Amino acid sequence: MNRWVKPFVDLLKQGMSPEKIALTIALGVVLGVTPVLGSTTALCTAAALLLRLNLPAIQVVNGVTYPLQFVMLIPFYRLGAWMFRADASSVSLERVAGLIRIGVWHAIQTLWVVTIHALAAWLLFGGLAVGLLYLILAPLLRLAWRRIAASKSAVDLSGKPQLP
Repeated sequence: MNRWVKPFVDLLKQGMSPEKIALTIALGVVLGVTPVLGSTTALCTAAALLLRLNLPAIQVVNGVTYPLQFVMLIPFYRLGAWMFRADASSVSLERVAGLIRIGVWHAIQTLWVVTIHALAAWLLFGGLAVGLLYLILAPLLRLAWRRIAASKSAVDLSGKPQLP
């Protein structure tokens, strides 16, 4: 195999047990809704590399989850404000979008404290969400894995069903 292609093939094959795939999906979803815009790709990459998960798969889950990040942004801002007894009544998606249009650096400076509070709320619920998603997905993926293995063992390499 070509020395340029082999690393990509190895990357695609990495983390291919049902448990690793369940963890990849769970982390991809939870990291994908992090209330810090622009951070999810780096967070998913770090998680995949540290936990030896399937990097392309976690990025696909992250990409699919991307719209959910915007849906969850204001609820996390408000939950964080509630947790820290701060005022978040003026925080809205329109205001955040307006701040970003003025300038990303301006938005970061203006929303710094609100984002830190939201991140604390996300950390609290994110850990629970990863655990819950993993507990749901792992048994389902194990079952699917067994069914796929059983169907593969019923067919030999030539594609003909094996006799019992």
